[in-house]
Amino acid sequence: MFRSQKGITLVALVITIVILIILATVAISFAFGQNGLIPYAENASDYAANDEAATSKLLNDAVSYLDSKVQSGYGPGTQDQSPGA
Repeated sequence: MFRSQKGITLVALVITIVILIILATVAISFAFGQNGLIPYAENASDYAANDEAATSKLLNDAVSYLDSKVQSGYGPGTQDQSPGA
């Protein structure tokens, strides 16, 4: 008389598939959209390269400045020869 209900119904299967499609659409748009992860990662690599170049330039400028000061005799153990001193 009573049969046991095993498995899922067709309605539950269709609802599950629809929810999975919606989630996949949101995930794809989040990854590849205008402000998504992929464009953000591409821009981040450009920013990192520019930052590395700027840091290298600053370090080279600092080394050049210090070398010029050491060669001009203004280094450790010398007195400040600024005006008014």
